[in-house]
Amino acid sequence: MTDTVEALDAGRARACSAAVDGGGLGLGPRCLLTAFTLLTALATHQLLVMGGHTDRHWAWTIQSRPTVAFLGAAYAAGFLLSVLGLRQRSWAHVRVAVSTVTAFTVLTLAATVLHAHRLHLTAGDPLARSAAWIWSAVYVVVPFVGLAVIVRQRTGTGSGAVRSPLPARLRWVLVAQGLVLAATGAALFAGGATVHHGTGPMTEFWPWALAPLGAQVLGAWLVALGVGAALVVRERDLAHLRVPAVAYTAFGVFQWAVLLRHRDEVDPGAPATWAYAALLTVVVATGGYGWWTVHRRT
Repeated sequence: MTDTVEALDAGRARACSAAVDGGGLGLGPRCLLTAFTLLTALATHQLLVMGGHTDRHWAWTIQSRPTVAFLGAAYAAGFLLSVLGLRQRSWAHVRVAVSTVTAFTVLTLAATVLHAHRLHLTAGDPLARSAAWIWSAVYVVVPFVGLAVIVRQRTGTGSGAVRSPLPARLRWVLVAQGLVLAATGAALFAGGATVHHGTGPMTEFWPWALAPLGAQVLGAWLVALGVGAALVVRERDLAHLRVPAVAYTAFGVFQWAVLLRHRDEVDPGAPATWAYAALLTVVVATGGYGWWTVHRRT
């Protein structure tokens, strides 16, 4: 009897915790995060393992090796974000992650529609053609599913009380970084939208040359990170931010590895290279500090 009472008390405690956190992690968010996990794992493999053959194993041909590596590293960070999200028990702990990835997919859908002529949709190689059609299907379906999940969770649960406030110093650093990331990403995205062949003016402030579709997808990742930073600031509660903090740190570390790996393909003395390296350093430092703060205070 005592064991039964204790089990009931534990169940009530978990229910109360889920209510405070804005509801449990339901079937919709869990299925979406599972899809994110599988798709980002596939993209990471195709770019980092098979990236030398994007003419066959990717939706479009990418000539720039740093671009291939950047995208592979970004999807690797997205994979980590999704896996960690699946380990959470409440929507409040994953809403920043789901919203960030959904923002990326919405922007990538726009880039896909605009540059559909660059995809291997009619390629003679069945592998290349399959990759292009899978890409198209994913970025037509996933953005709308993500938006539906976010709207449903937003209307179905409350935001909950703030249990461990985000430090003011970290909040303002994230605001500044979010603005820089979003502005840089928006410039890349807009630059890629105005050029349909070759490279364009957006490469003047980026460490390596970018083709239009690649520039837009890179820009989509940076804008999504800016959106994520804004959501973290809005969230205000460290108890909900472990997953974003880890993924943000990983993104910076992975992109630093890309920059070092392909250092021979960028101009080391160019202001754009120094600015990009500085931004990645700040991202790693901020994410690491946020991760440590979350661990210490929650």
